[in-house]
Amino acid sequence: MGKRAGVVWDDTLLGYDMGADHPLNPVRLDLTMGLARALGVLEGVEPLRPAPATEQEVLRVHSPEYIAAVKAAPESPLEVGHGLGTPDNPVFAGMHEASSLVLGSSLTAAELLLAGETDRVVNIGGGLHHAMRDHAAGFCVYNDCVAAIDRLLDRGVERVAYIDTDVHHGDGVQVAFYDDPRVLTISLHQHPATLWPGTGYARELGTGDAYGTSVNVPLPPGTTDEHWLRAFHAVVPSLLRAFRPQVLVTQCGVDTHRDDPLAHLGLTVDGHRAIYMALRELSIEHGGRWLALGGGGYQLRRVVPRSWTHLLATALDRDIPVKTELPGDWGQRLGVPDMTDGGGTSFLPWSGGGGDPVDMAVLGTRRAVFPLHGLDPDDPRD
Repeated sequence: MGKRAGVVWDDTLLGYDMGADHPLNPVRLDLTMGLARALGVLEGVEPLRPAPATEQEVLRVHSPEYIAAVKAAPESPLEVGHGLGTPDNPVFAGMHEASSLVLGSSLTAAELLLAGETDRVVNIGGGLHHAMRDHAAGFCVYNDCVAAIDRLLDRGVERVAYIDTDVHHGDGVQVAFYDDPRVLTISLHQHPATLWPGTGYARELGTGDAYGTSVNVPLPPGTTDEHWLRAFHAVVPSLLRAFRPQVLVTQCGVDTHRDDPLAHLGLTVDGHRAIYMALRELSIEHGGRWLALGGGGYQLRRVVPRSWTHLLATALDRDIPVKTELPGDWGQRLGVPDMTDGGGTSFLPWSGGGGDPVDMAVLGTRRAVFPLHGLDPDDPRD
């Protein structure tokens, strides 16, 4: 890579804090940055401090009424509506300011790409993909993913591919661009019949001129690294070649892990590392520009810090061998000795069949979407 990757981070992003008992605990971000520094991943890299989004920037993504409710919520949390004040989306002091900073952090990342200073940017504080135009959802108040893609389009990027590897369907981003043919949204997630938010079926394809630009791969509970990677490679590379994106924006939630308390897929940290390496290769194939965001992940110590340290390392071309031991007291702090779970990441490519439950999901998605891009859904060469 010719240009060093950028990292957007500041400790003020830890202010997006829904409480000590809430699954989205900012300690996972703090531990990630600490571990990445301890392993030398960030040596010589000065993270870029994000600027909070302005009111106008938030208004590009969210309704005025909703923004007013977010601002008012800390003073009147019981009556505010808009999905706020629920167990998933509790009200907290400074919520508008903290959410604006998260949204601003992904705008900062997008600007870094647009300026040509770097080809890759990582913002682990972003990835709040469930927030809708007029309400909070799934721990997400403002949708920074939508804001970043919107900024790229505003500034002349003609085609953006958004790839969501979180265990939950990337519904907020799909809804925002459901009628926009400039954005290809691809979400691989646990089957919506078995997990919130209950959307993300293969039949959700977009509308109007954007018909075919919404892609969903609903995976059965228990899907392992090898099967997840087979599904990914059976769907994503072909669609990207047909769509020809100029920028890849990826939401890299790690709640697909087998130990995640909120979902039921079977991936490992090793599988996550393989996903990031695949995304890096795809970004190189399509011109090099890659904006990687964080997202879900609720095994706060054993999983998230190691997985996202692998993400940072991959984007920076400082790949960490999987058997790397954790330095100093990090093994004690995280409860694991090294950077691997011993997961298997070699997989048999999809061969056109549909007997296995994952292969059936692949075939369902390919048959729904591939013909709309001039591809043969039954031919594994496409």
